[in-house]
Amino acid sequence: MAQMTMIQAINDAMKTELKNDENVLVFGEDVGNNGGVFRATEGLQKEFGEDRVFDTPLGESGIGGLAIGLSLTGYRPVMEIQFFGFVFEVMDSISGQLARMQFRSGGRFNGPVTIRSPFGGGVATPEMHADSLEGLMAQQPGITVVIPSTPYDAKGLLISAIRDENPVVYLEHMKLYRSFREEVPEEAYTIPLGKADVKREGTDLSIITYGAMVHESLKAAEALEKEGHSVEVIDLRTVQPLDIETIIASVEKTNRAIVVQEAQKQAGIAANVVSEITERAILSLEAPVLRVAAPDTIYPYAQGENAWLPDAKDIAETAKKVLTF
Repeated sequence: MAQMTMIQAINDAMKTELKNDENVLVFGEDVGNNGGVFRATEGLQKEFGEDRVFDTPLGESGIGGLAIGLSLTGYRPVMEIQFFGFVFEVMDSISGQLARMQFRSGGRFNGPVTIRSPFGGGVATPEMHADSLEGLMAQQPGITVVIPSTPYDAKGLLISAIRDENPVVYLEHMKLYRSFREEVPEEAYTIPLGKADVKREGTDLSIITYGAMVHESLKAAEALEKEGHSVEVIDLRTVQPLDIETIIASVEKTNRAIVVQEAQKQAGIAANVVSEITERAILSLEAPVLRVAAPDTIYPYAQGENAWLPDAKDIAETAKKVLTF
């Protein structure tokens, strides 16, 4: 075991798969000699050469088109969108082409492309760099959307994404890149896509969340425990498809739930989770299922983002409303 940050675990996952499969290619803006904006690909070009880890022009649509072509000829592209706020430039490649590849070809082609990208607030980025757009991607059938919250999960999920036969959007929260370390196996391992993780056991309330909000939820759960409440925290890890079985099992145990996301309330993931709970477990509920999310406004400038983003205090306050209903 090695102590790794999330960025180190992500780098290690790509290194593992570049060694494991000669058809794996890593490319994007500045990912080569520079190692990427956050150094996620640092050292990979030096070790595996410019034919397998290389820079592209500043054009997300071109990166997406290249990934499609390579995937159709036997390669496993790992393409980077430098910041996920720029995904609109490559939406046709992802949603219009890759997501439909298997259906359109009658199963002859799959589009095994991994789309890596940083996102998320709390690090004072310029406009259009921090937006949480996972809800937009999750609305598109044919795409798996993965958001890890820990270094251990990051490596196992990224290896699974690269090995998957279909396109996977793999989102990396910038605030988590170097915020803490944990033990991560140095050898290859996988975590199943579409499988949530119970980060904290509890009996009184289920908090269902993902990404950076996992850590805010764990803080809230610890504070609520001091007031006599046992809170369970579910990390979705994959927001499309949802692990309905784990979600419902938790709700049927605790009989109360809140869903937490960093994105604006209208953005989709939390609303979908709430819908699934009410459709499948409404008779187990002893209170309404509430959401904690950012306001339905454009992402603010850096000076105001800390007041705009949900935090542990917001989560605890909402949890108390459900616990005392």
